[in-house]
Amino acid sequence: MMKWILSGLAFLAIIFGIINGRIAEVNLAALKECSKAVELTVVLAGTICLWSGLMRVAEKSGLTLIIAKLLSPITCMLFRGVAKTSYAMQLITMNITANLLGLGNAATPLGIAAITELEKDTPKKLKGVATNNMITFVVLNTASIQLIPTTVATLRLKYGSANPLDIVFAVLVSSLISVCVALVMTKLFNKLFPPKPIPQEGNHE
Repeated sequence: MMKWILSGLAFLAIIFGIINGRIAEVNLAALKECSKAVELTVVLAGTICLWSGLMRVAEKSGLTLIIAKLLSPITCMLFRGVAKTSYAMQLITMNITANLLGLGNAATPLGIAAITELEKDTPKKLKGVATNNMITFVVLNTASIQLIPTTVATLRLKYGSANPLDIVFAVLVSSLISVCVALVMTKLFNKLFPPKPIPQEGNHE
């Protein structure tokens, strides 16, 4: 979907540039922004590599197990049936931690790995169906609480902000509200519309 939206925006920019007689400016902007995009990617890559490395060290040192136990009162309540010392719960905890630090890109591979582990524990009759735990995790990952908006702060610093972390309070409040609303709606709809097995071919029951 995003590729069509971005392609559409680029096409409209060219069309309006031609109509307004400013196609040269459109071409110049495209060339300039391409180099800026590469530069921005490198800046963000440094931050992501740093925190991703720290998360890996935390996993290898056993720190994630400690964090998993500390967060277990919340995570065990949200993810019923997932053992608090299981690898799936460790991945969920690492994903939550990465999101707390505002590292959305670093949290993505952890999220994918967590979903894979949750899929392994899915009952055979529900294979291929998103379980309540999977849905809850995806929602929690998407509407995550951020204590330190690292990625946004990096962008603000790059573009000249005198105090790149002065948005911390606003980000914390807005993310808390979004997470609470998202989790309440998720639990409500999980009860109203529980996951059902996918009908198999030839099964007419």
